Amino acid sequence: MKTCLPLCGTIVLGSAVLLGQYAAIAMPDGKDDGGVAGATGPDVIVGALPDIAKFGTVNGVTAYSVATTSCNIGDQNLSWYSNTNQHPVIAMNMFRLKGGRFEQIGMSWLKHGFCALQQNLCGACQPAGSGCPSLLGIGCSDPYSSSLNGQQSNLGPRSLVNAATGYFPYPWSAPPAPATVGRRLQVANNDLNPSMNSGATFFCEGIYIHPQDSSFGNSGNNASYRKFNVGSLSSGGYSLTTTGPTYQQKPAVYAWQAADNNVVIRVIDVPNDGRFYVAYNATSNGDGTYRYEYFVYNLTSDLSGGSFTLPKSANAVITNLGFRDVNAHSGEPYSVVDWAATVTDDAIIWSPGQTFSQNPNANAIRWGTGYSFWFTSNVAPTEVEGVLGLFKNGGSVTFAGVGPVDTSSILGDLNDDSVVNGADLSIMLGDWGLPGGPADLNQDAIVNGADLSILLGNWT
Repeated sequence: MKTCLPLCGTIVLGSAVLLGQYAAIAMPDGKDDGGVAGATGPDVIVGALPDIAKFGTVNGVTAYSVATTSCNIGDQNLSWYSNTNQHPVIAMNMFRLKGGRFEQIGMSWLKHGFCALQQNLCGACQPAGSGCPSLLGIGCSDPYSSSLNGQQSNLGPRSLVNAATGYFPYPWSAPPAPATVGRRLQVANNDLNPSMNSGATFFCEGIYIHPQDSSFGNSGNNASYRKFNVGSLSSGGYSLTTTGPTYQQKPAVYAWQAADNNVVIRVIDVPNDGRFYVAYNATSNGDGTYRYEYFVYNLTSDLSGGSFTLPKSANAVITNLGFRDVNAHSGEPYSVVDWAATVTDDAIIWSPGQTFSQNPNANAIRWGTGYSFWFTSNVAPTEVEGVLGLFKNGGSVTFAGVGPVDTSSILGDLNDDSVVNGADLSIMLGDWGLPGGPADLNQDAIVNGADLSILLGNWT
């Protein structure tokens, strides 16, 4: 039923810094060890992902489910009442790392928890009752087998859950489950086929969402991941076997960084909402061009991701633009139309083409899902400020990334940080009235209002 693993220690994230209209968490060098264990209140995490069950295949898509063992690492009991909305819901995902690109290849609906065993996976358990009570005790763990997590009748829609607050209506309603693969974790056989995915590695992930956990601010550590191997093809689908440890309190995107230390991960916490991760890597192709890879993962944001923008310089030629999402299924209301990319003189912009007001069910980066973005450019990577648009309220968050920006081509970038902003304005004002120098943008031998107009015209 479970594999005994040590509990990860508490990880303290860096301090919040104000970026635009929202605060983001800045990590030194983009290296972060995952979530934060709550100091007070109930705190549910995924302690183990023991195995994967296979259920069948329809039209080249195979249904799976992942066993999950939860742990309450907080200092209060966690509610686990069936037939109410005071129990956890459990999401299961799958990912592939292939050729330096990280992609989500499958997701499930949500297993609804009912009663909690009082076991000892994550340390000394203080039982909240005997048998299978409606509370998970302090330090206690509760296992759900892969077959139980794949029971179609107890899998509810993700679309009804606000992952930022943990709220969901109960009882929930949904259209009937399609036969065999409905509601379960669906993966296309081609995404697993060893002959089509040479050198690829694969990962499964579990996420627990709970209203109590969210109300105490302990939802940043709710995802854990584990590697799995792809076996032989039988009865239409591939058999999958978990291997290695469960990496507790980390979403699966950290597998990319573990495989390549050059991958940078930014953690973005949106106030009064939830958490995103932006991961990226840029490499030289050895022919004067550069490959850019991004993966944007929404752990718990209800506002959701509604656009993704990276700055570029006018002389940057963009080729091999790409995008991959993971599709909602089994009657979820969300659009599965891919995002389109637009390239302007100064930016690359991916978006679903519809705002929330135009279509509340447009294709957004909703909680528990990650989207991949990539392109090639003739301009080497430079530190830039990217923008992740928020779908439901039209706001945005910014993050430190890399983009194809030739700093020498940005008129007004006086400190060579790839943006024209207040720091450059301060430099110009310090040189005001002086002859020549870098702040003399129009080269008329004096720093004055004409140069200020040029700087403001190039403001980032």
